[in-house]
Amino acid sequence: MTLALIPLSMSTIGMIPSPCRACVFWELDTGAADAAERAGHTEFEKEVWLSGVMLTWGSAGLIVTVDDEPAGYALFAPPPTVPGALRFPTAPVSPDAVLVTTLRVDEKFAGRGIGRFLVDGVVKVLTKRGVRAIEVFGREGRPPRSSGTGRKHCTVPAGFARAVGFTDIRPHRSYPRLRFELSDGGLNWKAEVEAALEHLLETMPAGAMAGAH
Repeated sequence: MTLALIPLSMSTIGMIPSPCRACVFWELDTGAADAAERAGHTEFEKEVWLSGVMLTWGSAGLIVTVDDEPAGYALFAPPPTVPGALRFPTAPVSPDAVLVTTLRVDEKFAGRGIGRFLVDGVVKVLTKRGVRAIEVFGREGRPPRSSGTGRKHCTVPAGFARAVGFTDIRPHRSYPRLRFELSDGGLNWKAEVEAALEHLLETMPAGAMAGAH
């Protein structure tokens, strides 16, 4: 099994599957997202958003492949570029952090350590950019059943986030906000974190990480 990480760009965004490729939950505020959805322009708006972030900040994601086949992805960006984050009860994101909005591994690749590999890649990329910390909105339990731009299941399972080193900074019964401090040591996973994550991936139900898009 050969794993590789590919930066998200206008030429690689097609490797992200639907519905995430056309989801603007994070990228637009509620009114603009609703309007884009009604007009059927969400995929176009996603590309406009990505282009803008790339011009002002850099690539806003990573795609992980297994033997050249897309297996998962992570999207991340500075808080001012993700107005959808303000929908959460544990907002706002700390101004010195970059927000990981989405982290997903295709369920057919579950249990192979790909999630850890992807997070490790995000940590390395953002550390090189001089970012101080990464934050996520965790999700406790299974994604809620809902539809439209009001849904909040584009989130990272809280148990997974804790297993790879994130800590709660704003607890909540459904959507805690968690933080990972970046430093030179942030690139080296502690043995206990590795073990905890491997155990989590082995015991996690199939598709548990596939709820976010």
